[in-house]
Amino acid sequence: MTAVVPDRAATVGQRMHGLIAELFPICRSITGDGIRQTLRRVKDEIPLTLHEVPSGTRVFDWTVPKEWNVRDAYIKNARGDRVVDFRRSNLHVMSYSVPVRRTLPLAELKEHLFTVAEQPDVIPYRTSYYREAWGFCLAHHDLMALPDGDYEVCIDSTLAPGHLTYGEYALEGEGPDEILISCHCCHPSLANDNLSGIALAVALAQHVATVRRKHGFRFLFIPGTIGSIAWLALNEARTPAIRHGLVLSCVGDRGHVTYKRSRAGDRLVDRAAGHVLRQSGQPFTVLDFVPYGYDERQYCSPAFDLSVGCLTRTPNGRFPQYHTSADDIDFVTPSSLADSYARCLEIFEVLEHDGRYLNLNPHCEPQLGKRGLYQATGGGELPGFEFALLWVLNQSDGEHSLLDIAERASLPFGTVRRAAEALVEHQLLRPADARA
Repeated sequence: MTAVVPDRAATVGQRMHGLIAELFPICRSITGDGIRQTLRRVKDEIPLTLHEVPSGTRVFDWTVPKEWNVRDAYIKNARGDRVVDFRRSNLHVMSYSVPVRRTLPLAELKEHLFTVAEQPDVIPYRTSYYREAWGFCLAHHDLMALPDGDYEVCIDSTLAPGHLTYGEYALEGEGPDEILISCHCCHPSLANDNLSGIALAVALAQHVATVRRKHGFRFLFIPGTIGSIAWLALNEARTPAIRHGLVLSCVGDRGHVTYKRSRAGDRLVDRAAGHVLRQSGQPFTVLDFVPYGYDERQYCSPAFDLSVGCLTRTPNGRFPQYHTSADDIDFVTPSSLADSYARCLEIFEVLEHDGRYLNLNPHCEPQLGKRGLYQATGGGELPGFEFALLWVLNQSDGEHSLLDIAERASLPFGTVRRAAEALVEHQLLRPADARA
């Protein structure tokens, strides 16, 4: 698997942005018809398998909740005007609100209203998944404009036994080991914190399906927290095959790429991500693992301790648009999506092709010029590929991997990999695990 060329990445970035725009209006939650509608649209792009886990199913210390669906919701003033209207923004309803139809004074209504006073123009995103309650979210300046009086409140929702739905797409590799790619698909109209991860996972799956693979790839589109817990509980026997993994979210904003390490902190996926970001020539951040964030904390829980990191641009909670209506279509850009796509493929290249080799001509360096591997005119600065040839030959003693060499030489992994392939072709190198 090789890294994608920039013009192709740009085209893919536009496609990802288009998919985000299509999915943006859908009201999603951790269960319900919105998540099914979203996954059916994803199924148009890749052959996704949809799984349904019944409400009440025990998954480790958790229980799959009742299914929630909402048809309409509003707050009307005394004149009958909708001052808060679900039809204008699905963020107006607190997710998992129980059904309600009442008339009550503003003072009592305010106990069920959520705003962000520091950002008076945005609608916040709030949930009540595991405690039965109801509420509305609105811009703070709209709340301040409400006069005293009685208001008609309606939340036309259902909370009843049903199913948790998630999507899965598995691609076989040449061996039994797998790379896990996971994204959450449970938020309503939030473009970066939800939809960007979905769009990136789709684009990566489409690319991976077209290339030869050493590892299998497993793509999960799941509701946050409860989805990964349910998948792990139902697939515990499968987890030993997962050698590496990435959780994708917040990958479309204009911030630089951020990688959060796995629980172990020094697994191959951690080293691969760090190396790719260092070689990118762009600003980046690498964070140590903390047991908070996205589903990496479930995959990295002690019983599993999988080699799964998290790739974002600006991390969750660190941009003012986070979990508000300002996380809209304009907040994510095709160029940022394309850059996230390219970085992921470069990480995949390391995971797929890292290995140890043996120098078959270890008594001093072989004459590369007569094999067409070295420039004819000497005296100038050594090109990167030729420098990589010398590094690979020097370090290929069966102990150092290609990533070891790339890190020590401060060369892109792809360059080191191409050098190794050229040396194998000229019978100067062989894989360390191949018979002599």
